[in-house]
This record gives sequence, structure tokens and C-alpha cells, in this order.
Amino acid sequence: MKYVLVTGGVISGVGKGVIASSIGTILKSSGIAVTSIKIDPYINIDAGTFSPYEHGEVFVLDDGGEVDLDLGNYERFLDITLHRDNNITTGKVYQDVINKERRGDYLGKTVQVVPHITDSIQEWVIRVAKRPVEGSQIPDVCIIELGGTIGDIEGMPFVEAFRQFQFRVKKENFCCVHVSLVPQPKTTGEQKTKPTQSSVRELRGLGLSPDLVVCRSNTPLIDAVKQKVSLFCHVEPEQVFCVHDVSSLYRVPLLLASQGAKEFFTNRLHLTGFEKSPLRHMAKWKELADRHDRLLKEVTIVLVGKYTQLEDAYASVIKSLQHSALAISHRLDLKYIEAADLEPSMIHEDAQKYHQAWKELVGANGILVPGGFGVRGTEGKILAAQWARTKNVPFLGVCLGLQCAVIEFTRNVLELTDSHSTEFNPNTEHPVVIEMPEHNPGQMGGTMRLGKRKTLFKVKNSLVKKLYHNKEYVEERHRHRYEVNPTYTEKIEAKGMKFVGRSEDGERMEIMELEGHPYYVGVQYHPEYISRPMKPSPPYLGLLLASTGRLTSYINRGCRPSPRMSFCESEEDMSDEEVADLTAKLNLEA
Repeated sequence: MKYVLVTGGVISGVGKGVIASSIGTILKSSGIAVTSIKIDPYINIDAGTFSPYEHGEVFVLDDGGEVDLDLGNYERFLDITLHRDNNITTGKVYQDVINKERRGDYLGKTVQVVPHITDSIQEWVIRVAKRPVEGSQIPDVCIIELGGTIGDIEGMPFVEAFRQFQFRVKKENFCCVHVSLVPQPKTTGEQKTKPTQSSVRELRGLGLSPDLVVCRSNTPLIDAVKQKVSLFCHVEPEQVFCVHDVSSLYRVPLLLASQGAKEFFTNRLHLTGFEKSPLRHMAKWKELADRHDRLLKEVTIVLVGKYTQLEDAYASVIKSLQHSALAISHRLDLKYIEAADLEPSMIHEDAQKYHQAWKELVGANGILVPGGFGVRGTEGKILAAQWARTKNVPFLGVCLGLQCAVIEFTRNVLELTDSHSTEFNPNTEHPVVIEMPEHNPGQMGGTMRLGKRKTLFKVKNSLVKKLYHNKEYVEERHRHRYEVNPTYTEKIEAKGMKFVGRSEDGERMEIMELEGHPYYVGVQYHPEYISRPMKPSPPYLGLLLASTGRLTSYINRGCRPSPRMSFCESEEDMSDEEVADLTAKLNLEA
């Protein structure tokens, strides 16, 4: 087993996750099986109780693990399925050690950070790294991202653990990549290396020497700066890579590959017996990045949410929209509307915000209402659903978005004016959305319906079923506590809102469609979690197709992409001629 540790310096949010994912993409393109681990030094057990304002979205895995959003990057880039143990937190490690101490595993010894915590970290990494990916294949390389920045006090046990770990697994099996910011003040325009020098000095003082320094910068590093980093950071010039700002994330793997990343890792980690020429996967990334930069047509989607101040709060939703827009060769113009700004009460608080919000909603090609918790902004989401329904604007409601669409429909079509969710009004006369029976309200973490669940299509002629290529069932990831009240479904369906997909027991409403509308769909699950750049999520793809007026033709073709759409269900859909042509563009031998 080979290990690549990715650390960060100078500032957090420097792009370690994208760079780690890109390294994995490059290795995978050579036929190397890759897995990944994200380490978060916070004391929380998992990300489930985080505020979206503080830490962005909570990413949910197949097994129900609520983890850091960087694991979403790994799954999307590498097209693999990870597990809750692929996210290590300080809380998990200390909980593991304390449980062992309570059982008497340490035979009365004094339990300390060294060696007990550091040993637990190393054992966890080894155990997870050997877990099969993509079926039964044991990974060849494990990429480990250490969250935060070098020098953070909470990250010290992990740095010490990896200082020991490099000797445990031997030098030829361990590689350290340090990602550091190279600022470029506008006053002088000069690229400054001092922060990187200090960061690498700190890392080396803690016992880890970087094998590769990846410099994040606004513009490409000039040769003199690269030489300076090499001189003061104790690495060869060939071990200094630059990742400057690019037009899209799809270019990052290509940027690293062009600087010799594949050759560096295969030589440094003695990776032999793998493909020497790029596979379809890397060629497809090249085609994807080029197409992204050539897009001319534009589609405007408004996201009516509650956490719009922080883009990361809807990271997977945004990626899903981008995947679908790219698949239909349109540039995504995504506008954010704070749901509360649509509510009539906003007229008195801030009339300008109110009118601006409605102006953007009215001008949209499509409307998306994503998930969320809490009563704030709920009426605004309901108003957005009403506008989409009555004005025939393509609409997708996810989780709470589905529930808001049901509340709006029962109020205005069934004339149950008091209908609501018991989450927001426990005493409502018509509880059309209710708490799940198995929800345990005594504890905050891990009490929701989480992870991959099966949804069965209950009708033959369903728009969403066609988007899923007429499958009898789909398996998607969930994260919710509330659901549509099954006692109201018969009345709702009689008026044209059909629940075409349900849980295996038939009691949970999973997929909703509105008869006679171009595209008015709601899903209780979160399809964005398993969307991929080359395999966009069907509900999101349907929204983008409907918003550009191309859904009907797509359905009539049997949901096969047209030449203008240019995306494949899998890499194997490309012909050998297409692969050869794309490979030639990479200037690599096919």
C-alpha cells in the first residue's frame, strides 16, 4: 500500500481537497486503484451537527455517514464510493481510545496522546486504506488530506502520527505533498515566497519533509520564484508545482499532469506495472474542460435557499447544476435568492431586497428549492413553488423543497389553508408533512433518515422514470427527519400531484410530479450527492433540459444525448477514435 499525505500551509481553504482529488484522478487515469481519507482535527464526532454558515454543507455517504464536503470532491473526481470511516475527526479518534481504555485494553497503563492517540490514528488509516473500492478491488494508493494548516494546535497529534507513520510504512511507500499559498500583492505585483518558506520550515520542524510543494497562486509562477521556493524549501525545482487560478476545476488535474505529476508519483512511490499511456478517463477530463471554456449559450437558474451567504452550504447542489448544464452545453448563470426576501413581510423591512428577489425569480429559466431546516424562509420557498406551478416555470424541489411544494399545493389547490409541516407548526389543523415515526428526538446527531435507500416507481408512464432510463427502482441518498403525511396522498393525487416514486413499504413519498406541467418535480432524497461530472443526476438534468426547452426532444430520443449534449453515461461510451483524438490533444502518447 502506498500513501500520499496532503498538508496545507499559510491559510485554510487553499485548495487541498481539489488538489488531492486531482492527484487521485491522475493516478486513476493510469490504471491505479485509489482511495482517499479526509482528516478533520475538530472534536465533533462527525459533520452532522454543523451549521451550514460555519462549515458549508454536510455531505452524506451511502452508509449514512455525515462527513466533510471534501469527501464529495473525492467521490466526484474519482467516481468511487467512500464510507464514514474515510472521514477521521479528533472526536472519533479520542472516542475510540477512551472506549478501549474503559474496556481495559491498555491494561492499566497511563493513556496519553503519544503513543495511544497517535497509534490509533495510524491504525485507522491502515484499516481504511485497505478497504475495497469499486467492488472488490483493493486500492493501490491512499490519498490522505490533513485539514487545517500546519501549525494549528488541534492538528498536532495528526502531524506527529504521520511523522511516525512514514517510518512504519517505509519511505518508498510514503509521500508528503504540501500545498501553500503564494500571495501576490496588487501594490507590487510580486509573487511572495516567504509564507511558503515559513510553512515548509514549520512542517520540517515537526518531522515531515515535503516531497512535493504545490504553490497556489493567482498567476503562473515565474521561474525565479520557482527556483527560490526550491532553494529555501529543500526540494528540487522539479518538485515545485504551480496551481494558478484556472477557468474551471476540471483543468486542475490537467494542470498537474502537464507538470509531470504522473511521472513524479509513479517514480517516487515505485508504482510499476500500470498503464504508461493515459486512459479514457483523463482524455475525457480534457474534453470536459475544453467544452466548459467554449460554452456560449446560457441558462439562468435561481436557487431559493436559506444559507445563501455561504456558497459551500450548497456545494453539491451547485456541482449538480454545473454537471447538468455542461452536459447540455450551456453555461450556468446561477442566482441566489434568500427565501425570506420573497415573503410579504420583507416589504416593510427592506422593500429593495423584496423587489430584487422577485425580479430575479420572475426572470429565471428554472427554479430550484433545496433542502434545509428551521422555519425561517419557509414561506418564501412556498411562494417560489407557487410561482413555478402557476406560471409553468420548470421547478425542482429537493427534500424540504418537495415538502414546500406539497404544502403550497394543499393550501391553494385543495384549499386546506392551514396546511403546514409539524416541523414549523406542530398544532396545524392539516399536518401534510409530519415527523418520521422512528425519529429519536432525544439526541441531535445521527437521528435522521440517512444514507442510500431504495425508491420504487409506482407508475409506468413517469417523466422522472424516463430520466432514470425506465429503471424499476433507484437508490439515492437521504438526509431528512420529516416526510409527506401518507393520509393526505390520496386527496393530493386526485388533484393531479402524483407521487410516482415511493419507499419499498409504499408509505414514504419519494418522487412527486405535477400533471400537465412542463417540469414540476420534487424528490425527498438528495440526488446531488451522487451526481458526477460525466454522469449528471437525472432530476437535475431534467430541470436544466426543461429550462432550455429541450426536455421533450430528449425524452422522445429515449433519453439519449444528442451530439450537442456531448456527455456519456460511462467512459466506455467513447469510441477508440474519440479516445485517440482526445489523447492527441493532451500531447501524450496513446
